[in-house]
Amino acid sequence: MANGFETEDDDDRGLISDRIRNALTDEIAAGTLAAGAALDEQQLADRFGASRTPVREALRQLAAGGLVELRARRGGVVARMTPERIMDMFETVAEIEAVCVRLATYRMTPLERSRLIELHEFSRPIVESGDVDAYDSFNRQFHETIYRATHNGFLEEQAIAIRNRLNAFRRTQLRQGERLSRSRDEHEAIMQAIAEGDGEMASRRMRAHMLNAATSLSRFIEANKPA
Repeated sequence: MANGFETEDDDDRGLISDRIRNALTDEIAAGTLAAGAALDEQQLADRFGASRTPVREALRQLAAGGLVELRARRGGVVARMTPERIMDMFETVAEIEAVCVRLATYRMTPLERSRLIELHEFSRPIVESGDVDAYDSFNRQFHETIYRATHNGFLEEQAIAIRNRLNAFRRTQLRQGERLSRSRDEHEAIMQAIAEGDGEMASRRMRAHMLNAATSLSRFIEANKPA
């Protein structure tokens, strides 16, 4: 084991690549890995006790999210992403999510509503344990369940696409202070508006939820700036 990562004999490559991606995501978002920093496949493989295959997959996923720029036969480099650009992206996704939850409130089926309630309840022990990775996985399912409940395939596709661009930063902001519990409380307020059939209120609360996430990310980055 190296740095807490199992070898590929102990875990499958997909899980290892996810863990490598998550570790690099946190370091990039926190500024530990600065823009322009080289990401050599062999060095990363040695660091995480893995082969180059899961490292290559992790870098590919980071590149898809805009965090890494891949270079032919040379690994990758950390992409240049300004705080202003990140906040612009959060502002955009906040509006898209607000539209999605407004439509979903009026269009979701009883089965979809039950699924959303089930997911929300499932998140309680995750928050209590402080498991950021598990909450990140739940959070994706929660929001994508809302996208599907719009019953608008094009809107769902666009919401998922822009979410994927922000995945790294949405995950990292969960590490700031009490963000996990606050995020769940905000979900609770959104769920209440959905239960009351108030799409406009659900929309306003979702927009605030996303902008609160952006604020938490800014605080996390500021708190973890290299001295």
